[in-house]
Amino acid sequence: MSDAQTILGNEFAWHPTPDWIERSRVKSFMDAHGIPTYEALLRKSIDEPSWFWNAVLEELGIEFFEPYTQVMDLSNGPAWPQWCVGGRMNIVHNCLDKWQDTPTADRAAIRWEGEEGTTRVLTYRELWQLTNQCANALRSLEIGPGDRVAIFMPMCPELVAAFFAAIKIGGIVLPLFSGYGVDAVASRLQDSGARVLFTADGFWRRGQRVEMLATAHAAVTASPDVQHVIVVNRLAGSDDQDQLDLLWQDLVEGQATECDTAWAKADDPLMLLYTSGTTGRPKGAVHSHCGFPIKAAQDMMHAHDVHAGETMYWVSDIGWMMGPWELFGMALLGGTTVLYDGAMDYPGPDRLWQLVDRHKVNILGISPTLIRSLMRHGEEPVRRHDVSSLRILGSTGEPWNPEPWRWFFDVVGGGKLPIINYSGGTEVSGGLLAGCVLKPLKPAAFSGPPPGIDADVVDDQGRPVRNQVGELVVRAPWMGMTHGFWQDPQRYEETYWSRMPGLWVHGDWAAIDDDGLWYILGRSDDTIKIAGKRLGPAEVESILIEHPAVLEAGAVGIADELKGQALACFVVLRPGYDPTPALRDELSALIVERLGKPLKPQVVEFVPELPKTRNAKVMRRVIRTAYLGEPLGDLSSLENPRAVDAIAALRGSRG
Repeated sequence: MSDAQTILGNEFAWHPTPDWIERSRVKSFMDAHGIPTYEALLRKSIDEPSWFWNAVLEELGIEFFEPYTQVMDLSNGPAWPQWCVGGRMNIVHNCLDKWQDTPTADRAAIRWEGEEGTTRVLTYRELWQLTNQCANALRSLEIGPGDRVAIFMPMCPELVAAFFAAIKIGGIVLPLFSGYGVDAVASRLQDSGARVLFTADGFWRRGQRVEMLATAHAAVTASPDVQHVIVVNRLAGSDDQDQLDLLWQDLVEGQATECDTAWAKADDPLMLLYTSGTTGRPKGAVHSHCGFPIKAAQDMMHAHDVHAGETMYWVSDIGWMMGPWELFGMALLGGTTVLYDGAMDYPGPDRLWQLVDRHKVNILGISPTLIRSLMRHGEEPVRRHDVSSLRILGSTGEPWNPEPWRWFFDVVGGGKLPIINYSGGTEVSGGLLAGCVLKPLKPAAFSGPPPGIDADVVDDQGRPVRNQVGELVVRAPWMGMTHGFWQDPQRYEETYWSRMPGLWVHGDWAAIDDDGLWYILGRSDDTIKIAGKRLGPAEVESILIEHPAVLEAGAVGIADELKGQALACFVVLRPGYDPTPALRDELSALIVERLGKPLKPQVVEFVPELPKTRNAKVMRRVIRTAYLGEPLGDLSSLENPRAVDAIAALRGSRG
């Protein structure tokens, strides 16, 4: 692979002031344990994992019904660690129950806004009561420990209550992306054996009704284990009722507002998070009480510097890991979660900044793709609103390009707020790499692994490499690591542990520069190999986006008889630019100038949009297969299917 100089080697853009350092939660944690430097904390967290995770549990004030006797047990090997052995707990006790006799009970737990302008605030006491009512409703249906409870709903307050209620009774919650079609919902219901489905009549998107209930019913028809469908009337009702349907207002709202919390083993499953594979059935990552929620809250403390009482809005859906991540982490820290159910550009391109202003958001999390789409409207939509409540900017979902990073930093953050870049995944429960407010930051970079993660960048033989691109791996287990795939342990081991024995191979290309900062350069299965030279898509895309005409770009490899693969670039232009042959030649020449003549693109195509998931990841696999006319695989998480059709239509133009 090339030396990635289009991303590596940037100058530092942000430096922590003494006040940032002294007020930070990670500095407080270090001081409490007599640790002099951040580097010493990282080393101690890796060398003494039992000490570290025990200290995290104490810092979070995690309460157990019965104490654990051992923090970590690796007797089954690194792929199958056991955590908090012998402990009995329920994470919902720590998220909601324990706050009820404290001042936090009257603090806002959820601030919700719908696209149509409706708002609602639930305090910790009100959310606890609604969760208890929902838990009692589930028990009235004879749903209990180990039962899978699926949630196919828009981001609304009832979703949060259902989410916590399923776990409170000892069940296993199954969050589903609200934009899924019938097959995607059905396959996950079937694989999990879910007995209950929470859904809604629909939601609003760009002022239009989007019906959900017909999709839910069709999926349930193909899923014989589902016995009950609980429906929230988000759109004030639907005519599409079914004999399995139970209306939320009839089933839940009349229940008692107190409910006992079930005891569970610390390592008992609480959640299945499904990911989409390129082929075959989706993979259900299994997460436990003393796992995903702890990792989420720990990263919020040590990476995002979240303090009790602060307000976070992470642009997400419950079916993407950042949805449960925000709910668990903010509740454990006693903070406020903002939920928004609607489009980010409706009724205008300032909706996100309006949300920040109205709800006084302190920590804002976005994807780079969202910033690229909003920056086309210029600075004025941001300037229209007071965003001075912001203290931390966060990003995840895909690699940055330097230009949109700078726009987010300068225009939204005023050049003063850190962007905490964050990368991990559904099976990770949080970040393998993250920023840190104790360390200076460069555009598109990570400070490195957060405490507790023994990450490295290695070559094909597992040897560490620096200042060049390699595979991102983790050398030791961490609290929050998935407990395998649901009913498919072999597939889990093959996915993460088979390529380099003893190492978790994450599937990302990464690099560490001379200053010790880390970079993610794209998925390793997206790698383009031209005449034996490996090229990361992010390198090409960053060059293209530097051109003033280019808003977004996707780079993929296509078959070439001579070189094995050739470079194909797909470009979305900014308003006011025309897709001319001259511009195509100019973009091609720019890549040659920066990467060399052997990497000249075979094609540069102009498209109206790139295919993306709802959480704004560019689907390079779909770009490639659509352009080549190959089987498309699983498209269930795709937000904009029209983009696929536009790319497929280009096949006839290939020379």
